[in-house]
Amino acid sequence: MHIRDVMTPNPRYVSPDDSIQSAAQIMRDADTGVVPVCDNGRTVGIVTDRDIVVRAIAEGQTGGTVRDIATHDVISASPDMSTREAAELMSDHQVRRLPVVDGDRLVGIVSLGDLAVKEAKDSRVGDTLEHISEGVKERG
Repeated sequence: MHIRDVMTPNPRYVSPDDSIQSAAQIMRDADTGVVPVCDNGRTVGIVTDRDIVVRAIAEGQTGGTVRDIATHDVISASPDMSTREAAELMSDHQVRRLPVVDGDRLVGIVSLGDLAVKEAKDSRVGDTLEHISEGVKERG
């Protein structure tokens, strides 16, 4: 199975100069914990609900921009990537979501949950989640 078969297409996104509040509102309205950051359609980062809490609210920066709190070294998938490759990528980089990029354009987003729902019979998702969580256990 390919990523294009399980991804959420055309996700909402923010620009680096958008407010942190805009990102939070998109998360609320789209019922998601992550929003890609795009500059002229090109993915340049990702911001999570955790980024908003830890990098903004906890530091008293609620009036800042997405650029101030986003993760800029983004690991991404391509629509033609297999779900197995995406699961390995998530595991290797200990992330639960990947922007899906075709060329340099954002076309979707895929989460560990998407893989779990679409490939529920496969133990790979559990293995991936366990590996991702190892980093959390080690830090915590």
